Amino acid sequence: MTRWDKSNLPSRHVSVGPKSAPHRAFYYAMGLTDEEVSQPFIGVATTWNEAAPCNITLMRQAQAVKKGVKAAGGTPREFTTITVTDGIAMGHAGMKSSLVSREVIADSVELTMRGHSYDGLVGLAGCDKSLPGMMMSMVRLNVPSVFIYGGSILPGKFHGKDVTIIDVFEGVGANAAGNMTDSDLNVLEHAACPSGGSCGGQFTANTMATVSEAIGLALPYSASTPAPYESRDAFCERAGHAVMEAISKNLRPRDIVTRKSLENAAVVVAASGGSTNAGLHLPAIANEAGIDFSLADVCEVFRRTPYIADLKPGGRYVAKDLYEAGGIPILIKALLDGGYLHGDCMTITGKTLAENHADVVFPTDQDVIRPTSDPLSTTGGVVGLNGNLAPDGAIVKIAGQKTLQFRGPARCFDTEEECLTAVLAQDFSEGDVLIIRYEGPKGGPGMREMLSTTSALYGQGMGEKVALITDGRFSGGTRGFCIGHVGPEAADGGPIGLLQDGDMIVIDAEAGTLEVELSDDELATRKAAWKPRMTDYNSGTIWKYAQTVGQARLGAVTHPGGHGETHVFADL
Repeated sequence: MTRWDKSNLPSRHVSVGPKSAPHRAFYYAMGLTDEEVSQPFIGVATTWNEAAPCNITLMRQAQAVKKGVKAAGGTPREFTTITVTDGIAMGHAGMKSSLVSREVIADSVELTMRGHSYDGLVGLAGCDKSLPGMMMSMVRLNVPSVFIYGGSILPGKFHGKDVTIIDVFEGVGANAAGNMTDSDLNVLEHAACPSGGSCGGQFTANTMATVSEAIGLALPYSASTPAPYESRDAFCERAGHAVMEAISKNLRPRDIVTRKSLENAAVVVAASGGSTNAGLHLPAIANEAGIDFSLADVCEVFRRTPYIADLKPGGRYVAKDLYEAGGIPILIKALLDGGYLHGDCMTITGKTLAENHADVVFPTDQDVIRPTSDPLSTTGGVVGLNGNLAPDGAIVKIAGQKTLQFRGPARCFDTEEECLTAVLAQDFSEGDVLIIRYEGPKGGPGMREMLSTTSALYGQGMGEKVALITDGRFSGGTRGFCIGHVGPEAADGGPIGLLQDGDMIVIDAEAGTLEVELSDDELATRKAAWKPRMTDYNSGTIWKYAQTVGQARLGAVTHPGGHGETHVFADL
């Protein structure tokens, strides 16, 4: 006898009634029983692959999810999707694939769920773009869903200190400047990444993992535990139970992802000194629900949020330290106690954010997370900028920055490679403002990260002595005065594409301004003479992306999202 009434579930189309006999035949071929076919089908989607340590543990964790689904009366159906791992794609043309992969992940999960009429989704992700991509698909489909982060890597040790992959990128710059021997660089590269898991600071993966708990799509504490720890499997098993409970309650992602929960997500990014990439991913997640939440909205939240997490790259600690201090819930608890979060937002547990954290006691015997009454700074670790150089906005991470103002002459490059070559050759001057343009979503195409360039600068000891501005973006591991997401991008005729060497650039991260000392008339004259720049990507996936991608301030999305819907998959 069927325990579940599937009359309103998507899987009725492939498992109920005589017309579904061919579909059931396929399931019987895979060893399923009549009882299993009669139960809700749960997609267990992972970004497992052998591309990098970020995703290597996800196969193991998926089995624990499936165990939980089965125990709760569901039938799990495992599938995988792609990732492009930024640490390996970085510093060459492969990075053009990175942001595009976010859309491919969301699209491929959507297609698999639609094509097979699955009733719920547990999504496991490890590398930077896979986290927002998986969350985007959950909100888009609006079937009951639980997000699981694959977990952080353990820190490496080099000369007695904790190190991460960022130290290796910065080691390249130090080596180029003669400040690190080839031998030391070799030792560092062998020591930096001692386990599976995502990059160990508050870089993009850990930033979006923090978001997953704060926004309510992930179970409390589930994002904090390092990837190698088998205790992660208990959270995965609980996720399997949670998705079945959500189906029974008809608790869906759009009940959870609201304007208020998106503001909560922005708060934890700012408070933790998180990645500027959140300024892309939060608007993209919002778009799936038809919620207007732009870079300007994200930055408004950033500006009113205190910075309280002493995490790398701006601070001292790595993700394992946060886990040992009490995990992401202590960050959320501090912000709830300080009145910075909407505690009434629903979460995947069926309880509100405040209810989930009611019994969390903020530990006073640690200094990884500070109380909001004693912040590292009163303004968030990430802030927005506007001005005649960025009429549509820009974003900069100021966590750990000693100075918030900079004025200097522009040194213009039309690709990242040109700038990286100059940096490694030390062909620039202290006080320069390095401009990397035509690297936006459309102009790149693909909006590359610039970690190789920024790390090389820091490794040379020049991280705070020059500024870098781009219509591309930066890694969550970037340090220094690095401004990204400048809009409009150069490919759309934005002011960044009109700059010439020697133009004076003025940055004030405290006031939130980004200006070039040129008159409106001069900018208009240059705009009239400007011509679009062709790319070498005139076919294939990256070309397709460039045809549809929108502005960075709106999330660099490729479809209308919830605003354009006439149906939602969950209701088909």
